[in-house]
Amino acid sequence: MAHAARLNPPEEPIRRPVSAPTLTEMSAAGLRAFFNIARDWDLNADEQIVLLGSPGRSTFFKWKATPETARLGRDTLERLSLLLGIYKALQILLPQPSAADTWIKRPNSAPPFGGRRALDRMLAGNISDLVAVRQYLDAMRGGWA
Repeated sequence: MAHAARLNPPEEPIRRPVSAPTLTEMSAAGLRAFFNIARDWDLNADEQIVLLGSPGRSTFFKWKATPETARLGRDTLERLSLLLGIYKALQILLPQPSAADTWIKRPNSAPPFGGRRALDRMLAGNISDLVAVRQYLDAMRGGWA
């Protein structure tokens, strides 16, 4: 009896699983980005500490000196995500860097701010205040609100 030729499907290339970033890697990347944003926004140390969720001063300065050693909690990572989103939205809405970087310090009559600065809202200390600023900016650029 004749054997039929067996067709073997071509072998799939071996794919190495892409590993998710570790908590330490995410923490370091987020902090490096945050400190660059803080520089662009001309934030002092006290303002930076509040935006990060009020870690102890020694912890804050350790994060600043050696972000690669940080292991941030969920709250701080969420804050970093919101701040990065705010920064990005400003870069899109206000392509001139100086305008984007000073927007948070200018009085704003829009409802979420009531004539105060966006930075004042963000410095209230609650994640919900960061969310409010992020949602406002996303709505202004036609995204989700």
